[in-house]
Amino acid sequence: MKKFNIKKVLDSLKEVSSSTPSVQVGPQENHLIQETIQSEHFQLCKTVRHGFPYQPSSMAFDPVQKILAIGTQSGALRLFGRPGVECYCQHESGSAVIQLQFLINEGALVSALADDSVHLWNLRQKRPAILHSLKFNKERITFCHLPFQSKWLYIGTERGNIHIVNVESFTLSGYVIMWNKAIELSSKAHPGPVVHISDNPMDEGKLIIGFESGIVVLWDLKSKKADYRYTYDEAIHSVAWHHEGKQFICSHSDGTLTIWNVRGMGKPIQTITPHGKQPKDGKKPEPCKPILKVEYKTTRNGEPFIILSGGLSYDTVGRRPCLTVMHGKSTAVLEMDYPIVDFLTLCETPYSNDFQEPYAVVVLLEKDLVVIDLAQNGYPIFENPYPLTIHESPVTCCEYFADCPVDLIPALYSVGSRQKRQGYSKKEWPISGGNWGQGTQSYPEIIITGTTRRDSNRIVRAWIATDGSLLFLIFLVMLQVLYKLKTAKVFDRNRSKEEKGSTEVSDEDPFAIQIMAWCPESRMLCVAGVSANVIIYRFSKLEVTTEVVQLLEVRMQYELNDIESPDGGVGGGEQTSALPTPGASPQTSGPPSHPSTSSNNSDGGNIPCLKVRSTPLKQSPGYQVDLVVQLVWVSGEPPQPITSLALNSSYGLVVFGNSNGLAVVDYIQKTVVLNLSTVELYGSNDPYQRQPRSPRKTRQPSGDHRDNSFSRSRSSSVTSIDKEAREAISCFHFFETFARKGDSTLTPCLYVGTSLGTVLALALTLPPAGEQRQLQPVIISPTGMLVRLKGSNLRMAFLDSTGALLPPAFEPWFEPNVTADGEEREKVRKRRPVSVSPSTSQDLNESQYAVVCSEKQAKVLSLPSQTCIYKHSITETSFILRADVVQMSQGVCVACFCANGHIMTLSLPGLRPLLDVNYLPLTDMRIARTFCFTNLGQAMYLCSPTEIQRITYSQDICENLQEMLGELFTPVETPEAPNRGFFKGLFGGGAQSLDREELFGEISSGKASRSLAQHIPGPGGIEGMKGAASGVVADLARARIALDERGQKLGELDERTAAMMTSADSFSKHAHEMMLKCKDKKWYQF
Repeated sequence: MKKFNIKKVLDSLKEVSSSTPSVQVGPQENHLIQETIQSEHFQLCKTVRHGFPYQPSSMAFDPVQKILAIGTQSGALRLFGRPGVECYCQHESGSAVIQLQFLINEGALVSALADDSVHLWNLRQKRPAILHSLKFNKERITFCHLPFQSKWLYIGTERGNIHIVNVESFTLSGYVIMWNKAIELSSKAHPGPVVHISDNPMDEGKLIIGFESGIVVLWDLKSKKADYRYTYDEAIHSVAWHHEGKQFICSHSDGTLTIWNVRGMGKPIQTITPHGKQPKDGKKPEPCKPILKVEYKTTRNGEPFIILSGGLSYDTVGRRPCLTVMHGKSTAVLEMDYPIVDFLTLCETPYSNDFQEPYAVVVLLEKDLVVIDLAQNGYPIFENPYPLTIHESPVTCCEYFADCPVDLIPALYSVGSRQKRQGYSKKEWPISGGNWGQGTQSYPEIIITGTTRRDSNRIVRAWIATDGSLLFLIFLVMLQVLYKLKTAKVFDRNRSKEEKGSTEVSDEDPFAIQIMAWCPESRMLCVAGVSANVIIYRFSKLEVTTEVVQLLEVRMQYELNDIESPDGGVGGGEQTSALPTPGASPQTSGPPSHPSTSSNNSDGGNIPCLKVRSTPLKQSPGYQVDLVVQLVWVSGEPPQPITSLALNSSYGLVVFGNSNGLAVVDYIQKTVVLNLSTVELYGSNDPYQRQPRSPRKTRQPSGDHRDNSFSRSRSSSVTSIDKEAREAISCFHFFETFARKGDSTLTPCLYVGTSLGTVLALALTLPPAGEQRQLQPVIISPTGMLVRLKGSNLRMAFLDSTGALLPPAFEPWFEPNVTADGEEREKVRKRRPVSVSPSTSQDLNESQYAVVCSEKQAKVLSLPSQTCIYKHSITETSFILRADVVQMSQGVCVACFCANGHIMTLSLPGLRPLLDVNYLPLTDMRIARTFCFTNLGQAMYLCSPTEIQRITYSQDICENLQEMLGELFTPVETPEAPNRGFFKGLFGGGAQSLDREELFGEISSGKASRSLAQHIPGPGGIEGMKGAASGVVADLARARIALDERGQKLGELDERTAAMMTSADSFSKHAHEMMLKCKDKKWYQF
């Protein structure tokens, strides 16, 4: 017995295949099609990022521009304005963003990073860029503070010192507040890092400094000494001022709040423990968890708000994180789904010395963003217009559709709008800055994401669900959630403790979604789960109650010895594709199908198949279950995971495959049409030498580990499947083409691709549409092998004789829950024919081209002769993760994403390389799972567990990207400063201003030490050009952007000049009127 080696097969394939970039097999001039698509039509760049910032670490808000900024632990910046206005930036160092500070209404942002660098971002351009950077060398940054309308930034450090930076030039001032001068001279202990800095709202010359150890210092900037010191025996986490500047509040590590008078005598005037139990004997309350942040906001006509995070009692085990709102005598505890990272109170005024009038609280959680309405009773939350929480659970698969049918979006929106929760605030979303871009994208794009599970507990009213769910998202002006579908409603989730405790695959939820297939025209949806089930959905606008969910149980089992076969032996014909089931009747002229009515055999198994619910299922308008197909256990072994899935609404068929074989289901008649092993697809022409195992009557679970292990990878890639033991089905394609070599008529066919690179064809014989389609069986007959490629097959498509992409036939959508007349239904369900021009076919002697792309290469076949006319070896050292045949405005191409990070495009049918960019090395399997291309030069992937990154490979879109992006900064007048009043202005007592330039400038304070920090000039506007290709096109784009920016600045200058002229004219007019009025008056008459 000689051992079979797959390398021999690959070597034989190499003899047939050429490693040259692109080869035309045979000098057939009939196939010389003029290709209109060229390499200059392609350029790769990122467009926009959607979703929740992954691992957020800080937050800031501009109260005038109404822009929110969020920093992350990976150095990313996400800026949000009104819905549809969002921007993504990245610090090159990748260090965590520890704090953000807006230059309010100036179109700039300061970011402080964990690597002790400070950066100034320019937000006045569509792609924000760093203008200046400052890298501290000797001290670590712990806190930053930038007063409103000031250009001097205070930076506190771990050593307890405070340095001052001019944000215009990003240079250090010689003025330094040293820790040993701030604290008592008699104190020998170091006060710890600076945790807070802020100036007195009523006196800019007084600075309050909070040290971690519990010491607070009121520093006089002019006299350069401490006016007052306040000491508490618990560590400080944050400090907040009362707007009058006479009191401040501190939060501490023992869960207490202390309120201090500025002129106090060393003791707090009030100590509050918001969540502590007050003992009756007057003793100190029990300590609580630290209060991480507190804010003190006043109102003109009521009690002040004290808002804090943390501070819960230690005995509240398992309690979720809370935000506490104290207003007068009432205390509201708002539970959150996730830990609180930061929160900000939004107020009506940017001035700290006026009544704050808080109206909302923005709460940044680890995985969500919540905005609470403070003005309404019960503190309802605002409905979040951003699709930040794409899914609460890991996304397992994505599909991307561009240029969808026009009636599809309204249909999904109408059913999705009914899913929205009630009880939101009635006010508009408060983050409303920026303007939309002027892009002219006229087509909608739909993204469908599938997940493992969902655990969600919303604020105030909690609800929990654990299921695989699908999310339909649309991108027009912004990304919106259209509709949500939960697949777990179909199944009975009351699993026993034994079942729960014996799951070997504990890292995956049994309801997780693995593969999706969707027909936008018919709105049919098919979902395959990790528990080896397939759910078929129809779309309906009417609510129905399904008494019994229809179920088909399918047995798919195929056994092979470990590649032990004699030379030249062919194993075809003796394999057992499934164990026979008593009473199962053949449904096709080929091998019988095996729909099983027996219960699942789970003896010795790991994970029982999911049980379809037996109770009536109320189905809301939207996607409703039509049929469930479940693979069952055979002889104590679980079914193999499903690796491929396809549906065709015109034929009424769904096909799915795994490492055992494939099964075709007729979802109209609710029957299994075909159930074949992979070997039986070859018939007598199997090119591989395989030795079948003899059928076993009983299989003990302690057999061959490779066969009985259910914990193998569920990836459809050939790299995750034992190639030598099993040939898995990797892809399908339904199409109306030439079933056999030399055919002259088109026949409905199913093309099957395998993990060993083989493409096989199955001919479909369909009954006529109408009543006969409901009664007569569908007949499927294998027609043999078409072609072999290197690597696992990924994608198939068909072109007409002119090289245009041919879409598969589809059935228009109809309402399934309305009983229409037979004639009407027959008209609606008429299959869409595939058009082929006879004259063109006669001229070129061929009618169609089949395109096949595998992990390694691509081939184009001429049909019906089945000759390979073009082939291209895409990669030798790596393998392709995703390949799609896409329609561009200039023609058709193959788009590929390789595991080594390269994105490539090839022309069709000639397979000429058009684009090859080293874009993104594969660092996470999430990218491989979710990367997908779509028509018109768009692509997307999940760049983090919570974010979608959209990119384009179209030159047209890259050129127009500046116009498509929204503007973050819009000219807004700064609100007037609060009126000091006559008596305050006459006798003092109002806000005291400070000439910081005189204090911190080089003349009075001298120069800072050069070794303390290093100034790094920023790339400025050049940052916006990243991703653009080199060459003339890039130079033109840079020049265009520069002209746009210059024109924008000149326009703003013209507007300001006109406003000044108008103001001068008005002043002159009023002065003249005043002169005429006072002309004849005496001095005592005034």
